[in-house]
Amino acid sequence: MSAASAALASTGEMPAVRPSRVRRNAELGLLLFAMALVAAYGATVEATMLGEVTADFWVPAAILTTVFVSIHVAIRFLAPQADPVLLPAVALLNGLGVGFLRRLDLAEVPVAEGAELTTFAGTGGRQLAWTLAAVVGAIVLLAVVRDHRVVSRYAYTLGLAGIVLVMIPAVLPPSMSEINGAKLWIIVGGFTIQPGEFAKLALLSFFAYYLVRKREVLSLASRRFLGIDFPRGRDLGPVLVVWLVSLLVLVFEKDLGTSLLYFGMFVVTLYIATERVSWLIIGLGLFFGGAVSAYYLGKQLGGPFANFVVRADTWLDPFADPFAKGFQLSQSLLGLGTGGLFGAGPGGGQPTKIPEVHNDFIFAGMGEEIGLFGLTALLTLYLLIVVRGLRIGLAVRDSFGKLVAGGLAFTLGLQVFVIIGGVTKLIPLTGQTTPFLSAGGSSLMANWLLVAVLLRISDAANQTAGGPPVRPAGAVGPPVQLHAANTEVIRP
Repeated sequence: MSAASAALASTGEMPAVRPSRVRRNAELGLLLFAMALVAAYGATVEATMLGEVTADFWVPAAILTTVFVSIHVAIRFLAPQADPVLLPAVALLNGLGVGFLRRLDLAEVPVAEGAELTTFAGTGGRQLAWTLAAVVGAIVLLAVVRDHRVVSRYAYTLGLAGIVLVMIPAVLPPSMSEINGAKLWIIVGGFTIQPGEFAKLALLSFFAYYLVRKREVLSLASRRFLGIDFPRGRDLGPVLVVWLVSLLVLVFEKDLGTSLLYFGMFVVTLYIATERVSWLIIGLGLFFGGAVSAYYLGKQLGGPFANFVVRADTWLDPFADPFAKGFQLSQSLLGLGTGGLFGAGPGGGQPTKIPEVHNDFIFAGMGEEIGLFGLTALLTLYLLIVVRGLRIGLAVRDSFGKLVAGGLAFTLGLQVFVIIGGVTKLIPLTGQTTPFLSAGGSSLMANWLLVAVLLRISDAANQTAGGPPVRPAGAVGPPVQLHAANTEVIRP
């Protein structure tokens, strides 16, 4: 008999050790291990590039450790039953991203000056500062939103805000919104923000609220074909509306990845709500049909479809114009090929030959140095985060929480697929960033808010799934132990 069982049998009360303490201690241990890996990565980069390990190599890792331990402490008080794996996995990705960006900064200065590069200098330093801001934002969200179901009260407001955020770059002139052919940003002076990163959180909250209310109607089937029940024609309205909006994003913002992200997010949330495979088939058919139509219209008419045609042609044959249109993708493929299985080692490659390596192509730049095995480890981290998010969706009891958690987890996984698929020539290139790795404050802050929402829902799921008893507000004394109370069976 275990100690916990013995205590329960002898006293009729649960043992004093709370499961939340075990979860948080495990989280802290994994977090410190992750930061040790980040410190080791930084030291290896300096040894390779500078020929020595400077006395300050540990400073970026120490700052990251302080930041992440701070949110760990906040979780102990604000979400004690939350999943203990999410934070360490995200922290490791974020830390490696900061380390690689600092490695790019070292490559831009002479070797003799590399040792003098300050912690907050260059792209790596800015990413470190954005990490601090993003973690503070996540803590604030956990403190303000104590029950995820409260968000459903503002579903229509969030839906409207999401649409506005998506459409702002489309209506701005190219000088204020366009980078590398995609109109996804708001550019004011030297400051840029990508509003679509925050729009996905707002839109998903609205989608979840809408589908909870309409789930029974959307689950109805009209006919069965090849063993699959298809919905009634009258119920296709919401899907067609979101499909048209995604096509408008493709046309006016000139970005396939963002269009796929929004439409895929809605269709998968719809599938989670109704459990009908037919919605996935309809969604895939509509999207690919729209993308192919946009390509051929661009071939014939040009105009707003021209950028998409260029990206599609580059995807089909990047080496047809390897020094102009296909330069980015061809250099990405060459970098991944150079890395091989084990890579050149941290700091040993030439990732600066890849344009936008700090942003869109960071996966290829890191792949040259850590090889296929290292990239597989990174993808495993992403897979772990997605799987934990889906498990949170399965564990929580309310339908709104299930759809939000499942939708957020899938959205993160889809974003990773879209950007890595573009970098490896699986799909046309997109303007998406690699979550937690790429440079960029908008993406980093939005994804940390995503993690905070998952932590909040996870805490609620574990509270209702057998966590320690929660004392009602205003109650005095210890919580009531219901398992030790007298019971009486009343028969009618």
